[in-house]
Amino acid sequence: MPQPPIAPRRPHHLKKHGETRIDDYYWLRERDDPAVLDYLKAENAYAEAALAPLQPLQDTLFAEMKARIQEDDSSVPYRLGNWMYYYRYEVGGQYPLLCRKYWRDEGQWQMEPEQLLLDVNALAAGQPYMEVGEFEVSPDGTLLAYSTDATGYRQYTLHVKDLVSSALRDFTAERVTSAAWALDNRTLFFSTEDAETKRSNQLWRWQLGTAAPALVRDERDERFGVDVYLSRSQRFLICQAGSHTTSEIRVLAADKPLGRWRTLLRRRAGVEYGIEHGHECFWLRINDKGRNFRLVTVPDHGPIGTSETWHEILTERADVMLEGVELFREHMVCHERVNGLSQLVVTQLATGAKHTIAFDEPAYSLSGGANAEWASSVYRYGYESMTTPDTVYDYDMATRERTLMKRRPVLGDFDPARYATDRIWATAADGTQVPISLVWRRDTPRPAPLWLEGYGAYGSPNDVYFSSSRLSLLDRGFVYAVAHIRGGGDLGKTWHDAGRLANKHYSFSDFIACAEHLFATDHTTPQQLVIEGGSAGGLLMGAVLNQRPDLCRLAILEVPFVDVLTTMLDPDLPLTVGEYEEWGNPNRREQYGWLRAYSPYDNLAATAYPAMLVRTSLNDSQVMYWEPAKYVARLRALKADANPLLFITNLDAGHGGASGRFDHLRETAVAYSAALGL
Repeated sequence: MPQPPIAPRRPHHLKKHGETRIDDYYWLRERDDPAVLDYLKAENAYAEAALAPLQPLQDTLFAEMKARIQEDDSSVPYRLGNWMYYYRYEVGGQYPLLCRKYWRDEGQWQMEPEQLLLDVNALAAGQPYMEVGEFEVSPDGTLLAYSTDATGYRQYTLHVKDLVSSALRDFTAERVTSAAWALDNRTLFFSTEDAETKRSNQLWRWQLGTAAPALVRDERDERFGVDVYLSRSQRFLICQAGSHTTSEIRVLAADKPLGRWRTLLRRRAGVEYGIEHGHECFWLRINDKGRNFRLVTVPDHGPIGTSETWHEILTERADVMLEGVELFREHMVCHERVNGLSQLVVTQLATGAKHTIAFDEPAYSLSGGANAEWASSVYRYGYESMTTPDTVYDYDMATRERTLMKRRPVLGDFDPARYATDRIWATAADGTQVPISLVWRRDTPRPAPLWLEGYGAYGSPNDVYFSSSRLSLLDRGFVYAVAHIRGGGDLGKTWHDAGRLANKHYSFSDFIACAEHLFATDHTTPQQLVIEGGSAGGLLMGAVLNQRPDLCRLAILEVPFVDVLTTMLDPDLPLTVGEYEEWGNPNRREQYGWLRAYSPYDNLAATAYPAMLVRTSLNDSQVMYWEPAKYVARLRALKADANPLLFITNLDAGHGGASGRFDHLRETAVAYSAALGL
């Protein structure tokens, strides 16, 4: 084994609120300094050498995972206007082909010739990375607005393709974040981001035949981002501005693209809302009367009035989170979360009769499908659990008949009956009950090696999901668990509030409590535990390791947000100002203290840490590569153990890692081999 690279120390003084922090590795922010890239490459080489004995295992894992994939797979087509849209993969292809067929009637469309709209493999030719962002077809089906990112920096270029001639229009726009067509089929609205902060701050209008777009709106508040979309009713274009805690929406008649945008409800601190349109009303999902949202309607014409004049459809409920509302001509579907689990509630608008679509597994995930048609009585949704592959259902809201449209195939000898899933509850230090979801192979003895995943931020539920790749761990005796800690949205908006700002420390203590509960119930032991988290979940890992370095055998940190304090003190970085509402504003002394108390980089200590695998991407725009680079460099200088500390930088990707489906499996194989072999 070679010796690990040692980053030079170049002391940099950071002063705030009377404290001076000396950052020896601040220089790693200088991306143009050749020494920075040299250091990252040296770390990659060291990690490759350290993992070399595990290369046969990585190859075996990759082959297993790839063999479970049906390479020539395709999605369930959905109808939009006169076309059925879908994507498909070809054998050996890293990326999908985006296609459509003309709709004649229920059965005839399948016999129509395929029209290839985008071959993402062709777009990726010669590029180490490729992702399609926006994909918006004009209402008459003749034009496609799509955006691409070729670096992983989430910086998208917008193109317009003529679907009749297959030619590209002579128009592009940079840094595009959303797009929507007006009903005239020649006017395109799109939003763009600021070049430095990546905040989506401007709304533009472009018309066919014009050279340059016109600026419609410039959002000046640095906490707010904007996006634009067309309502399902196709009556209104909607421009939504939002921060982490506050919303404001403007609307424009979709058939009058040169008209004046109307503000629906002006922003009020702490009030979030979203809208659906239909039946001459705007339907507002709003949290003005309680954190878990209520549903009201207001007329779609004239002044919106005051909340006293609104018609309340659903009251706010302390035990039910109203996560979303989808409106159709005859029905409404509400996405609700009760006791940490999602449910769908269908209402027949004419009668008010409602029913709930029931699910019987102890832990699962639901998602709305491509429900583009306003007049449809069929609702498409996705379902999966830790033992049930991703499944697409069409549900007739009138007859209550459910049709299985597709279950993602898992090739080989996969039998879901071999595996079991459960949800258990840990007791946090303050008595709060924290859910844990688990999956394991039924013949696995206990205690067992266990992979514990956590996130706990932004109010995002860390819902369970099926992974055919994960079977390679389960079949080798691992239990896989997800800790649904405070800070996420797993138990509603109040669960988020209980783990952000001054309460952020509860995310960390919840995760530790989950691990301790798994020890106490004989699921695993500290010597068998692997903990893993990415992005804000990487922050979680860093904070937990500083508090309890004895908690686990191995920690895996993916694109980890570990230099919290320094990043949040830099308003020029992407996301910083907008995220004051999630983490706190360290320019304020008290809030500086919150972040200073747990910032993983600033609280590293001269003590023993477990084995660690840290990964990042050079083109990451969400968590800059230098955060984990600094973290690893400082940890190498401090830690008092001989356990492996491996740091890998993907030099050709962004926050989500590799974009190709097989390249992504390679990255998964590395992490799994570390869990099995380090």
